[in-house]
Amino acid sequence: MGSLNGDNRSSFPSTLQKPEAAFHLQEGITLLLSRWHGLQMAVQNQWGGHDSFQKSQQLAADVFSWFFQSKALEIEDLENLLHESMLLSLNTEIEDGSIEEVAEQLMIMYEEYLHGNH
Repeated sequence: MGSLNGDNRSSFPSTLQKPEAAFHLQEGITLLLSRWHGLQMAVQNQWGGHDSFQKSQQLAADVFSWFFQSKALEIEDLENLLHESMLLSLNTEIEDGSIEEVAEQLMIMYEEYLHGNH
């Protein structure tokens, strides 16, 4: 199934061709991150500066992009993305194991998306 611009994506799962499915995935990522206590503490206390909320939104966008830009999706790479974003953007060191939990939930969410369960 090709697109109008000649881009042939027939090798991708059908959900990758449906904008509403990608929208639901993006919403799910944002919702999951909004429930992450460590991230919300950083935002509420503005540990990343006055634009901490925008930085949390950028993290959600970065995670969404990571799923589609990475060739091999390794949970360790996602954990590193979360850790580095929290540390560098929000000046927050997370050591409670929640990074691993959030990364695992994100990977499950992405797998569900690939199988059309959104």
